[in-house]
Parts: sequence; C-alpha cells; structure tokens
Amino acid sequence: MELRRSRGTLVLALVCVLGGVVLLALPREGALLRTIIAVGAVVLGVVALASALRPFRFGIDADGLTIRRPGLRRSIPWAEVDALVLDEPPRRDGRPEPPRLLLVPTPDVALGPPVTASHPLDGRPAVELLILDQIREQPEQVSAALSRYAGERFVDLPVLRRAAFADPDLPAGVRGYRMDQVDQLIRRGQDALVSGDATTRQAARAAIERIVTAGLPVAQRGYGRAQVHAVLDALLAALADQPSTDRKTAT
Repeated sequence: MELRRSRGTLVLALVCVLGGVVLLALPREGALLRTIIAVGAVVLGVVALASALRPFRFGIDADGLTIRRPGLRRSIPWAEVDALVLDEPPRRDGRPEPPRLLLVPTPDVALGPPVTASHPLDGRPAVELLILDQIREQPEQVSAALSRYAGERFVDLPVLRRAAFADPDLPAGVRGYRMDQVDQLIRRGQDALVSGDATTRQAARAAIERIVTAGLPVAQRGYGRAQVHAVLDALLAALADQPSTDRKTAT
C-alpha cells in the first residue's frame, strides 16, 4: 500500500502566495500595513509550498516500510520494528487531534531521526513516523494495511481505547470543568483499561479519585459539570471492575 500526501497544505500555500501577490499589485498609497501583510503572506506561502513539494513516499508491504520524507529516507524491514502504534493525542479544547503513527525500533537499531516520542502505554522510546492529516488515506485504511503486514507488532490504540471505554460526548458551556484536565483523566483511565494490568488500573483509579476529591479546575468555557461527574463515575467503576484475567482460580 502506498500512502498519498494530502493536497491541503499545497492548496493553502498557493492561496497564501497568490493572495499576497494580489495585495502587492494593488495601489500602495498609504498602504504600509497592507504591504507588510502581503509580504508576510507570500513568505509564509513560499515556506509552506517548499515543504509541500518535498519528496514524500510511505509504503507498507510484506517486507516492511519504505519511507522517504525529511529526516528519514530508508526501508525498514519488519525485523527492525519492535512495535508500531497508531495513537491519538488527547483532545485540544474539546476537539480531536489527528492520529499519529509511532515506531519503536528493536534495541539494536538506530533509525536516524531523533527519538521524540514514546509508546503511550509502556513508555518505550519511539520515533514519530507520520501524522495522518498529512495523507489522503483514512486512519481505518492505514490501520488495515498495518494489521495485515505488521501483524502483532501493530496496535491501533484509538480502537482499543474506545472498546475499553467509549469516548464521551461532553457538552461545553460557561464555567465548566477545564477540558484539557478532563480529557487527560479520561485518557489515563482508558490507557489503564487497555493495559490489562490490575496494578495500573488501581493506580489510575486512585489518581482520578484524588483529583476529583480535590476539585476539578473550572474554566470560563469548559465541560458541563454534571456530565463530567457522570462520565468519571462510570470510568472509576470500569477501573474497579476485576476482569477474569486478573482473578486467581480457587484451588
């Protein structure tokens, strides 16, 4: 499977350049501010255009990954991949962030680009390969290809999180709980559930209870308080539940 680069950045870059050129072509009498804005738009557009036109290739097949992008140009066989994780950063101001693909190399492999990320569940150093809003394919298509070729190395974490505890649809309003704080608590609980580890679940439950008891921070615009408490109560109940894999069989 060959991933194709999104055209959104290229279109935006062209709009900036053309808009700046049009502004510069207009009469300039007493238009210093307009000239500054026009030059800024052209410069911004040129920079974005240069980035959009850089060579890009991202292939997924039975042999591994073939990547050609700034900072990483090489083929990565599956033997050099310890784990691949499709992750979704916590929401920002209540809006979802685009998923990203992280690679944890085997211990004896140096991919080249700096290690700037970590495995969301166990903290192993990872390299960010791709942000999925940079390509035309949907996350489901990328996940299907990686599941097919990478096998057990690949984890679609957003799917596992939603299966463990569904993402709540929290309404926003005036003087509600801070969105980033609530989203982080929900994410911690989801990851603890996905981990399948009883100790991790207990630690997450204790941390959430402690923060809720101390009082969640309030913002000028935030999540509805009653709805947040209902969601967190359900999350705490899920974390307290002991699945069969954690119970010891009586003898």
